[in-house]
Amino acid sequence: MFVAPYVSTPLPVVRRMLTLAELKKGETFYDLGSGDGRTLIMAVQEFGAQAIGIELREDLAKRASTTILEMGLDSQIKIVQDDFFKVDLSSADVLFLYLTTSANDKVKPKLEQELRLGARVVSHDYEILGWTPFKVDNFCENPRLGYPSHTIYLYERSMGCLW
Repeated sequence: MFVAPYVSTPLPVVRRMLTLAELKKGETFYDLGSGDGRTLIMAVQEFGAQAIGIELREDLAKRASTTILEMGLDSQIKIVQDDFFKVDLSSADVLFLYLTTSANDKVKPKLEQELRLGARVVSHDYEILGWTPFKVDNFCENPRLGYPSHTIYLYERSMGCLW
């Protein structure tokens, strides 16, 4: 099911999101709507994670797979060309979203059902309605110019509450 357009996240924002989520070496990182694979590549190269990208669009999945293969990262990154509503997310330690608020609302029940305790969800610019963020970070991509500005929402599944 198509729920959001493809818009790539700028690399400084990706780095800030992964840092805010405290992605650690050996953790499993998922990107729902992974596009060209940039978040997956950074998660592996800079943070030491294992990464899984789920991308509905065949052209983007192929582009990401080609880049990952050329970089020799295919043992650490897996691209799944499918609808993320059909993919099991239960092994995710950190889940990356750059969807819309309405798309986040559609995927929320799946996340509530499948993500385990301690899992973190980091969302670029769009909150998940009904969840209380653990952290909200207003990140300025270019502080010298004062823009563009991004809001990063971090959610963590903890004992005793859904989010």
